[in-house]
Amino acid sequence: MDPILPYVLLFIGGFIAAAISGAAGFGGALLLLPLLTKTLGTTLAVPVLTVAQLIGNLSRAWFGFNQIEWKPVNYFIAGSIPTAILGAYSFVAAPKDLITRGAGLAIILFVIVKYFKVLKFEPTNKTMFLGGCIVGLLSGLVGSAGPIGAALFLSLGLPPVSYIASEAITAVVMHITKALVYERYLSIGIKGLKIGLFIGFAMILGTWVGKKFIEKIPKEKFVQFVGCLLVIIGLQMAIMGS
Repeated sequence: MDPILPYVLLFIGGFIAAAISGAAGFGGALLLLPLLTKTLGTTLAVPVLTVAQLIGNLSRAWFGFNQIEWKPVNYFIAGSIPTAILGAYSFVAAPKDLITRGAGLAIILFVIVKYFKVLKFEPTNKTMFLGGCIVGLLSGLVGSAGPIGAALFLSLGLPPVSYIASEAITAVVMHITKALVYERYLSIGIKGLKIGLFIGFAMILGTWVGKKFIEKIPKEKFVQFVGCLLVIIGLQMAIMGS
């Protein structure tokens, strides 16, 4: 195999993943992780993904920084930091397949509750904090829990760019937290860091494309688009596992 081909595939994969994340607020990690696993191996894939996702989420937050809704973001971050550390410490031993399937079912259930109004759900400071705890733990355990955090932020009824940037800044904090733990215990190393930065550059370009898309779509259609994508991702997680 041409030694350059894996890097071309990783660049293209990072661009596509970021374009989807930039438009929907999630999904990029779930699409990119299988490619990283096949190319780099399971142990290195998640730490590299963390570096790449950190850059991708930084770009999402930067492009919409002036529209970030800081109050729910702060409550979410307060819950996510300690549990992200706990999850990252437990990463190697965690039953990732079972956790991923359960998270997928939870996402589908949340969408049903929200869109069909089975129960009245009004996000509060407490639910944002508890949501941060859950997402932080799952993110540390299986590498990403973006769809669950995205579903929670979607329930706030924010404009598209505000929703994308607000969810992204919480992801930035979690990825920094996990990266510190991964570096200490899983040794990302110079090679892993370089690959993560390389994919991250592709993700900046993809994020810009995604932002251009959401700037042109009406809020109602955007909510429907994200809801449909949440169900698709949730089904993928529930059926395929990690």
